[in-house]
Amino acid sequence: MELKRMEDTMMGALGIKVIELSAERAVATMPVHAATHQPFGLLHGGASVALAETIASVATWNLVDQENELAVGLEINANHIRGKKDGIVTAIATPLHKGRTTMVWDIKIVDEEENLICISRCTMAIVKKKR
Repeated sequence: MELKRMEDTMMGALGIKVIELSAERAVATMPVHAATHQPFGLLHGGASVALAETIASVATWNLVDQENELAVGLEINANHIRGKKDGIVTAIATPLHKGRTTMVWDIKIVDEEENLICISRCTMAIVKKKR
């Protein structure tokens, strides 16, 4: 199984870019514009959740045996704190638990002034690749 080009996934459709990746922190950005809006012109909660799960997935994948394992979402929750009409949001993921079969990530989504837009927790399952 080969990884898809990021541009050909939801990451590309929403304009998500990973800008930092380490064992203790992962950061991604996403533009707030028509493609990420809900019908009333604000950042769609689903876009925020997609950003949160994306960075948790990438962060987990960074820590597993990439030859033999995949990271898949198991559970996610989010609280939408503040609306946003335009600009950029940044998701900062930090690990709460790094286990052999699951990882749990705390994700804070902030605006350019570091105002909290959304807070999320995402549990990732680590599964064996099918051969």
